[in-house]
Amino acid sequence: MSEIPQTKAARQARVRHLIEAGGVESQTQLAGLLDAEGIRVTQATLSRDLVEMGAVKVRGADGRLTYATQATMESVEGTAARLNRLCAELLHSAAGSANLAVLRTPEGAAQFLAMAIDSHDDEEILGTVAGDDTIIVISRAPNGGESLAHRFLARASGH
Repeated sequence: MSEIPQTKAARQARVRHLIEAGGVESQTQLAGLLDAEGIRVTQATLSRDLVEMGAVKVRGADGRLTYATQATMESVEGTAARLNRLCAELLHSAAGSANLAVLRTPEGAAQFLAMAIDSHDDEEILGTVAGDDTIIVISRAPNGGESLAHRFLARASGH
């Protein structure tokens, strides 16, 4: 095996590859896989890498929680199905006002859900702004925020 440079970009590329290969259930397991390849990483660094990469834990068909990246999610399902599933798994609440919908997620999940919203390419959505646990979804309609909030809640409940 060729030597992997010890740069952040190289490490994150390797982390992404391991996650996309499937079956990574924990940061401890991932750190062990990296260590076996000669890449030493602290839990704090690995945690930051996962957040920066937008990796989240998702429940597979077998019921196990494993890490996934946007690429693994898109290869398995279409954007609408993926958005519905992520809303069901990650959306805590949604409220609308004027042309804005404010969505709440668990800590660290907002950017991942926002990427799914953006990649769904909904004509009614102008764009998103994501923080750690909050997403602002901007409606094209001047009073579309309330409607968007209801649509995301419906996606979360499977309607």
